[in-house]
Amino acid sequence: MRHRIFGTDGIRSAVNTEPMTVATMTRLGHVLADHVPADGCVLIGKDTRQSGDMFERALVDGLVFRGVDVTLVGILPTPGIAFLTRSMKASVGIVISASHNPFTDNGIKLFDSDGFKFDDAKERAIEQALVSSETYQQATTLGVVYDDSDALDRYVSFCKETQQSMTSEDKQVPSASLAGIKIVIDCAHGASFLAAPCVFRELGAHVIAINNIPNGKNINAQCGAVYPQNVCEQVVKHKASVGIALDGDGDRLILCDETGVVVDGDAILAICAIQMKLESRLTQNTIVTTVMSNLGLDRVLETHGIGLIKTNVGDRFVAEQMKQHDLALGGEQSGHLIFSEFSTTGDGIIAALQVITTMMITGKILSSLSSVIRIQPQILINVDVSHKQPIDTLPKVQEAIASAEQVLQDSGRVFVRYSGTELKARVMLEGDNLEQIKVLAERIAESFTKPTNED
Repeated sequence: MRHRIFGTDGIRSAVNTEPMTVATMTRLGHVLADHVPADGCVLIGKDTRQSGDMFERALVDGLVFRGVDVTLVGILPTPGIAFLTRSMKASVGIVISASHNPFTDNGIKLFDSDGFKFDDAKERAIEQALVSSETYQQATTLGVVYDDSDALDRYVSFCKETQQSMTSEDKQVPSASLAGIKIVIDCAHGASFLAAPCVFRELGAHVIAINNIPNGKNINAQCGAVYPQNVCEQVVKHKASVGIALDGDGDRLILCDETGVVVDGDAILAICAIQMKLESRLTQNTIVTTVMSNLGLDRVLETHGIGLIKTNVGDRFVAEQMKQHDLALGGEQSGHLIFSEFSTTGDGIIAALQVITTMMITGKILSSLSSVIRIQPQILINVDVSHKQPIDTLPKVQEAIASAEQVLQDSGRVFVRYSGTELKARVMLEGDNLEQIKVLAERIAESFTKPTNED
């Protein structure tokens, strides 16, 4: 097992390959017991993938062996588990999920008692303990396992309350009800397949749910936030007001307007930032996003007098900056949106409610709201790699990057990095000419396979 176990969003790998093996997950349970006080407990939830039960049992075995009580909340979106960890005052919250990856992968996300993801220091300490030779002794008194059958209902109620808090009398909205609004929700056969349709139906919307029959293997399979064309087609077919595409663990979303056009995370940030500033909800009139955000977001925020802090890719880093600077809004182009008034991590359902409520408050359709931002042409190519050799040591890649930067100069930008969760290099270019940046991006992507890059 490699010493570096955590990526940008927890632990993730193919099932039955390190670190996602039963043995390592049992040991992770042993290690996490050191982060739980004597009267504490650990909360565990999961998404719908086939291997979830297996890893849940392994974690439970490791924790109970060391005397830690465990509460199982079953299938629930990642933000739901963050919410419950905080509200139930659990010592640690564990999510068994590989997010948008296929069912053949799985992973672990860890939350502190305050609902925030473990920071770098805690992750490094856990990594060191996992690879050490230390053995753990069985506790004098074994832990107890509890099943929480009300967890889903409490999370659904919480999501509804966030919307109702935005539709008070002073906002001059006739009702918190979503009656008359037709919504298509793509659940990605994932963790939101029960929660998301339930939230919007109970608020009065006419909901058309698709990809909401998980079988353990179809999570994210050509559906959800990574494949928004599905929800776009259904929005047009059913003449819906909006489409919501969630990912496998429900912590991110992509929207679709009433014409079938995708509205990504950058556009959602622009819509919400402008409205929140008008409502005096945007603390310090500043938001947080990542280095992958579109230049169009920078420009529209500047026009509206809204500041922008950029951080590394990963909603954990966005959340950390928001917490540090006491900011109300942050997110990623990929659809992780954090509203600190309500949540400590990305929440697809809550983010969708924020946008739909903004539609109600302003009386505008989604295409009108999203027109505020002019998205700069952008190309993103994912390149499979066998290992992550430092990019600055790959001469052909550096040559291709330098060439692209010379062509674009001040009219665009080049950003190349490795994925934090997969063996992939991500090549992103922005510029005024789509065909031009496409050619330049393809040259950089091809350069990763050049012979002179080999060790």
